[in-house]
Amino acid sequence: MAAKASEKKTDDKKKETKKENAWLTYSDATRKKLEKLTTDYKAFISKCKTERECVAESVAILEANGYADLKDCIAKNKKLKAGDKVYYNNMGKALAAFIIGKKPLEDGMVILGAHVDSPRLDLKQVPVYEDTEQVLLDTHYYGGVKKYQWVTIPLALHGVICKKDGSIVNVNIGDDENDPVFEITDLLIHLSAAQMEKSAAKVIEGEALNVLVGSEPLKGEDKEAVKANVLKLLKDKYGVEAEDFLSAEIEVVPAGKARDLGFDRSMITGYGHDDRVCAYTSLVAMLEVDKTDRTAACLLVDKEEIGSVGATGMQSLFFENAVAELVNLTGTYSELKVRRALANSVMLSSDVSAAFDPNFPEVFERKNTAYFGKGIVYNKYTGSRGKSGSNDANAEYVAKIRAAMEKHKVAFQTAELGKVDVGGGGTIAYIMAKYNMQVIDAGVAVLCMHAPWEIVSKSDVWEAKQAYVAFLKEM
Repeated sequence: MAAKASEKKTDDKKKETKKENAWLTYSDATRKKLEKLTTDYKAFISKCKTERECVAESVAILEANGYADLKDCIAKNKKLKAGDKVYYNNMGKALAAFIIGKKPLEDGMVILGAHVDSPRLDLKQVPVYEDTEQVLLDTHYYGGVKKYQWVTIPLALHGVICKKDGSIVNVNIGDDENDPVFEITDLLIHLSAAQMEKSAAKVIEGEALNVLVGSEPLKGEDKEAVKANVLKLLKDKYGVEAEDFLSAEIEVVPAGKARDLGFDRSMITGYGHDDRVCAYTSLVAMLEVDKTDRTAACLLVDKEEIGSVGATGMQSLFFENAVAELVNLTGTYSELKVRRALANSVMLSSDVSAAFDPNFPEVFERKNTAYFGKGIVYNKYTGSRGKSGSNDANAEYVAKIRAAMEKHKVAFQTAELGKVDVGGGGTIAYIMAKYNMQVIDAGVAVLCMHAPWEIVSKSDVWEAKQAYVAFLKEM
């Protein structure tokens, strides 16, 4: 979920609505399934720290479960029938998966839509420089981050370097236990009196987020010998030159695997819960559905954290184009059928919400906030203050969602993202609503959202997956 500014904090003594904690409802058999799901999820986010890695792993999972590449079907003009499963990979950064339904596409689809980009630091196009025999990489932060949270923690480099000859070099340094890690330095406390007087937004400036990567000079070099040594290591290992960074996409992310949190192991701490916790559970939900009346779709998109822009963001036409191809391969094509297919669809914008934090109760309105262990969170509207920039789901649609959740015994809760005049956020919901389809935000409650390490409850991960399955089957 993309962040927006917060305002003054006020104390709130109102009590939250009492709702049974989902942990208390689980049988031993359910707990085993829950642990299997969350163990697989931890492995997924530990391996997939960029949108490219998420899409590549998701494609592998889909293909292992019988999904075919829609582009191959298009090239062969292969007609699709009910029960067929296909995926559309958009530039390696966004993905749409479909299960063709029994009803015509123009009757609409049942859609789960999440994003797979997360707040991070991106290397600039000319990143490598030396200063006082230390080599650093210059970065530009991506999405809403608290910049001070990114200093003095182990960091890894993930991404691609695209060379002029068309070859692509995959970069993944810092997450293998034998790899080195990287770090952004901070001023020592003994010399930081002036720094400590600054606001949190200014304690670490964006241009100070420079990643330390080397300090050993290359023998025989008289000028910038440390930089020469780092570039030599990169050339020896990856076969790349300094100028190849011009056509590279390398992301600086926290190093380390997702782990259980708490004595009871009831939570998971890891990088990128926003929004990969919803992306993974949406994907797994698709695997649990075999045949549907209406075509089912799962969207995993890029660029949500910076406004869903670009060719791989939700504001591009890639999904609409994919639907047009489906219309063509399932019958007689017409633009009207494409428009009807989109307008008659229903969607869950699978995105996270803010979990109540007892350390900061003043920013939450207790009876309209999300809590750990209370299930998937439905946000009828997001936006900020006067619902600015929000999709506001229709009450009739919310009622249908409630009925589906209760029928399948899914634990769910409703929430807003903080007090009215304190903050807010945005998702892809309003973009899909432009097609005139019914959309509501639905996802997992998260502590420390947009921090390098975020926290979720395992029970909420389980309930999210159950909710997505129920949605696909009932709507």
